[in-house]
Amino acid sequence: MAIVKNDIVNLLAERAFPSITRWHRLEGIPRTHDFSRALRAEVRDALWMLARQWQMGELRGDDAGSPVFAKLHLGVTQLTTYRPGDRAEQAFDETTPLEARVEQRAIPFAAGTQALALDVRVLMGRRWMKLLAKNALDSYASDFRRAFGIDAPDPNDQADALVCAHRDAWQHQLAYAGRAMDGYKWYRWIVEHPAPRDLATLPAPLSIDPGDVLAIDRLADAFVDWFDRLIAQPATPDENAWDASRLEYRFGCSAPVSGGRKDLIASEYHEGDLDWYAFDVAPASDLPARRPEVIRPVTTTFVPTVVEFSGMANTRWWSFEDKRVNFGGIKPDTTDLAKLLLIEFGLVYANDWCVLPVPLDCGSVADVLGLAVTNVFGERLWIEAAGRAPEHAWQRWNLFTLAQVTPTRQPDQGLLMLPTVPKVQEGAPLEDVALVRDEMANMVWGVELTVPMPHGEGRAGGGAAAEVARFYQRLFGTAAAHTPLANDARVRYELINTVPEHWIPLIPVHVPGSSRKIQLQRASMLRAIDNDPTHAQKIKPRTSLLREGLDRAPAAQYFVHEEEVPRAGARVRQAYQRTRWTDGRVVVWLGATKQVGRGEGSSGLQFDRLVEIKKGQG
Repeated sequence: MAIVKNDIVNLLAERAFPSITRWHRLEGIPRTHDFSRALRAEVRDALWMLARQWQMGELRGDDAGSPVFAKLHLGVTQLTTYRPGDRAEQAFDETTPLEARVEQRAIPFAAGTQALALDVRVLMGRRWMKLLAKNALDSYASDFRRAFGIDAPDPNDQADALVCAHRDAWQHQLAYAGRAMDGYKWYRWIVEHPAPRDLATLPAPLSIDPGDVLAIDRLADAFVDWFDRLIAQPATPDENAWDASRLEYRFGCSAPVSGGRKDLIASEYHEGDLDWYAFDVAPASDLPARRPEVIRPVTTTFVPTVVEFSGMANTRWWSFEDKRVNFGGIKPDTTDLAKLLLIEFGLVYANDWCVLPVPLDCGSVADVLGLAVTNVFGERLWIEAAGRAPEHAWQRWNLFTLAQVTPTRQPDQGLLMLPTVPKVQEGAPLEDVALVRDEMANMVWGVELTVPMPHGEGRAGGGAAAEVARFYQRLFGTAAAHTPLANDARVRYELINTVPEHWIPLIPVHVPGSSRKIQLQRASMLRAIDNDPTHAQKIKPRTSLLREGLDRAPAAQYFVHEEEVPRAGARVRQAYQRTRWTDGRVVVWLGATKQVGRGEGSSGLQFDRLVEIKKGQG
């Protein structure tokens, strides 16, 4: 067979001429060892740059000049009234943080006949001793200690159970008994005997010389003023904004406006972080303004600043972000509309927003009348709030205005600046109550997780309840006198078992006048003492949150709205709050906060059961 040498395809397939193929790589030979210029990545093709800008739409122009100058026109008025709950209106006080005025709760100095807050009582007593010494009246110090002294608890007295049951509280009170003065007893005597007071009625052995009566009377008023400034408390029940039936605060404010007044209400405040968003605009009221209309025009001139935030997408092609927020790492589901809107705002419309500084006085309500903006083209535009007219309702979108309790055709465009503080220090909880639903027992329980101890600190409610139970068992547990009769029964009938003493029952009852609506009423469990049925007692709560109405004369029932205890439950804490006001003054108050609970619970309460008698039991 003849081989045709120009048939290269067949020759390669048959490998007629085997050979070795070699390839040579073509590469540049550097003429220098300096690569700094090569690493610059210089772009020398201007046409390529223009093409990339055209692709990204940077060459498309529109009539959107950037703002360079603006004037804001406002109508400003001041808050003039404050109303706690449904009580009478009071003058608005701008010299005190609004949190302190709203959240302040009375310090629980007693629970029934048991004195509490020993630390505050001793502090007040030391203050009075210092006032006496400073005014050369310390000769009365010993008599004041005996007349308003701290009593030593009796471990065999049932009235001192809440002290003697706890070793630390017992030791504290014994250490101060006979050595320190109970300043709160003296404070109550002064308040109950207003000036001009008759110091001759002071308890023995106090006897004030006629020449010192005026000085003691003057110091007494100074002592009361000092304590009222030390810790903010409601001076009267009419100043209390706490709604015990809903476990939250309710209050309102008002300001004079054109044609009447603007009423602002906060009907469900419980977070402990008071700001403008806690308020809603109430419907128009027929009540007169506390003072005539005081609306002053305010014009502010400024240079607008573009909004910036961490990880904001840069609008320029050759600029890179700081990577502190990775929008690309957000993976929203199809139902996560909030995430989708956030991403779209951050990536598409971020540079469409400008910051306008608006300085306002504390306690003011400002209505934006208009905005005059000058752009880079020299055009001056007058801008009003979007959706101000009723026919523009579809354009209403705002971020810092108040909601309306009853929406109207004319939306509210006001900005509220409250006299609040940015930071509040909170102490350890003095009281902590968990409201839980117990489906097995078909009840709601108020579990006192932290209870106030007599010496002024909070302690775990479970441990405190166990110590009180042991105290009563020691005091009344006379097993020898109530020994059960001998029998050979293997089971015994038990009407009801017991639960720990810090579980307070809230039983469902009908709302008066309704056969369908339910509310929760505070009830009591019986204290069970083994082998001694004669000393059964009702267990009362130890926290002021659940003792609502018990310390009144006469005692009042306590009801909680059923919807305030959802399936997840609720948790209410009470602790001391501390902050510093604009004048440098320290403000302290006792405030409560509420949050969602951690689900249902089980008390273990059972009715009508047969209990197996173990060997050795009667």
